[in-house]
Amino acid sequence: MPGNELNTDVHILGIRHHGPGSARSVLAALEAIRPQALLVEGPPDAEDLLPLAAHAEMRPPVALLVYRPDEPKRAVFYPFAVFSPEWQAIRWALANHVPVRFMDLPQRHRLALDAEEKKGDPPDENESRLRRDPFALIAEAAGFSDSELWWEEQFEKRHSGPEIFKAVLELMTALREGQPTDPMDGRREAWMRQTLREALKQGHERIAAVCGAWHAPALAAMPAAKSDAEALRGLPKVAVAATWLPWTHRRLTFASGYGAGIHSPGYYEQLWTLACNGELATRWMTRVAHLMRAEDLEGSTASIIEATRLAETAAVLRGCAAPGLAEFNDAAQAVFCFGDIAPMALIRERLIVGDALGGVPGEAPQTPLQRDFQKETKRLRLPPEALDRALELDLRKPNDLDRSRLLHRLRLLRVEWGKPEAARGKGTFKEAWKLRWEPELELALIEGAPWGNTVAEAATRLSIERASQCTALPELTTLVEALLLAELPEAVERVMERLENQAALTSDVGHLMGALPPLAAVLRYGNVRQTDASMVGHIVTGLVARICAGLPPACAALNDDAAAETQTRLNATHSAIATLADESLAAPWRTTLGQLAGDDTLHGLLAGRCARLLLDDGALTADAAATRIGRHLSRANPPAQAAAWIEGFLAGSGLVLLRQAQLWNLLDDWLLSLTADHFTEVLPLLRRTFSTFAPPERRQMGEFAKRGAGSAAAGQIAAPFEEDIDEGRANRLLPTLALLLGGKHDTNS
Repeated sequence: MPGNELNTDVHILGIRHHGPGSARSVLAALEAIRPQALLVEGPPDAEDLLPLAAHAEMRPPVALLVYRPDEPKRAVFYPFAVFSPEWQAIRWALANHVPVRFMDLPQRHRLALDAEEKKGDPPDENESRLRRDPFALIAEAAGFSDSELWWEEQFEKRHSGPEIFKAVLELMTALREGQPTDPMDGRREAWMRQTLREALKQGHERIAAVCGAWHAPALAAMPAAKSDAEALRGLPKVAVAATWLPWTHRRLTFASGYGAGIHSPGYYEQLWTLACNGELATRWMTRVAHLMRAEDLEGSTASIIEATRLAETAAVLRGCAAPGLAEFNDAAQAVFCFGDIAPMALIRERLIVGDALGGVPGEAPQTPLQRDFQKETKRLRLPPEALDRALELDLRKPNDLDRSRLLHRLRLLRVEWGKPEAARGKGTFKEAWKLRWEPELELALIEGAPWGNTVAEAATRLSIERASQCTALPELTTLVEALLLAELPEAVERVMERLENQAALTSDVGHLMGALPPLAAVLRYGNVRQTDASMVGHIVTGLVARICAGLPPACAALNDDAAAETQTRLNATHSAIATLADESLAAPWRTTLGQLAGDDTLHGLLAGRCARLLLDDGALTADAAATRIGRHLSRANPPAQAAAWIEGFLAGSGLVLLRQAQLWNLLDDWLLSLTADHFTEVLPLLRRTFSTFAPPERRQMGEFAKRGAGSAAAGQIAAPFEEDIDEGRANRLLPTLALLLGGKHDTNS
């Protein structure tokens, strides 16, 4: 009947998710009640996976994943830590051979109801806050800054027995009184009550139900079964699958976006592990000391004793039953960190939050792709870790080369386990990675499962599909480069066909120039990785020919912004062609640069840049360069146009001015000829140009200007500081240089 209380043999255990104090109280209650059936708030879709919780290889933190196989991104995680009350209740039931069931609304219905829930009116701010954290108002009234501190003081520091749940039920009943029921919460609680009725019908005389404290009042007073059946009638549903996944402590925090998160999972694990609160202060400070020592910081035994006493004293002064995390943090900052707040970030990350990564048994349901990934990581001795890990690979070693292939293939599958970083040294056989495993990457593996049963197969098929959707040439060339790094020849061949067809249809010179550098990198990596990359050679030849033909008209009548963008592409194309070291490509490119450099109507930035590239390659002599500078810096040209030419010619390096006195003098004479107004006009451009020079270059130019080097004769600028050379110190290097060069040093010379 509506409003009737449940039979006294039904015990409602309202808990706080991931609270070690709640977990301890739940175990005490279960030992006292000895129920014949246990119901736990959780997804019935994963009920068949419950026996794995007792497996010897199951190592929290872990999570149940329920997802739609046809759309894996639509998924829900149910995390459990070793100190989670639900986890301890499940383990107790399995150990004592008590039937255990999940009783929340199944995700096959909840995932189908997502769209309907989003269309509804959002609750007001206070109502939303109460549902998200029902203890927030109580904590605020009790003078605590947040509900976690209040809960820690009232529950985590105490060893409460079964009687605590009666108080929790009474408290939550008062909190919910007069509060409107969220539609989704109403359906969930109706399903919980229906599950409870089924357990009663099965003849179980003593039943324990473990649920979030907010839902406890809804289970304690049962309405008519007909009303619950009406609330659940006609629920839509979709097909779902479930599995266990490793989880991390960091993903249990509020900061990770987890709605039922906590602030200090690492600390809570310590609270759960210790059998007696009296040991907590000493053990915690010992862990802080070990961390400090591992990071080459102060962490002596005397500091442990001092910090423990300080935390206990602070607890007494604050009227606390025992020192808690706030007291531990204050004591650690004062004693171990000497008042500095910076080391506390390390303590928070490594101890308070923690870096634990759970594990699941091999019997857990997995896709073939997940199993292949695990097999590969085991073969390559590359286990996933929850902390950032720097990995440097030498591609000349077979195992490192296989690791590189795996990481690149995973990136093609959008499994961002590793992120490439700049490697130390200039050898192309080196690679550097930064690895960090996140639980969501398991979901990315599941999303890739339809494409193949192995990492290589899935990456190949997905890349071919991506190529078929690409319309921009640079996207295709970047994909080819990634495929070469991943060593997927089948995909390379298919994508190259698509690339060749797309290149034939592309008339945009900017796209052609953007496509060339990745292809040049493909040829280079093909040599390093001993991969046949010759198939891209004819495409590169065609691209260079089309760039050379189309670049001059494409550079006509450009404004400043377009000229700057074209200059960037010009530099990248020149560097790519230089990397290929193929004279059949370099010769027509130099001809194109010469045509552009000699075009007086071209934007000064591009004309100057083309002249500098020709000079650096030896295709333009110093005298010819001086002639060009003299023409562009003549009084006939506007100062702004001349300054743009100088910017293009000198951008990135002023070494040419330090080596060629003639060029220095021309630039110096031009600056001296400017009027005050013209000098003010070109100064920003010149300052921007000279700011790109290396500090030693700028310093040396300052010395030239100070000494009047602008009037120096040709050839004198190359060695302006001969009087500063210490010949005695220089001579001491000669024996070593002779030894290195294989010659003999004449001691009498």
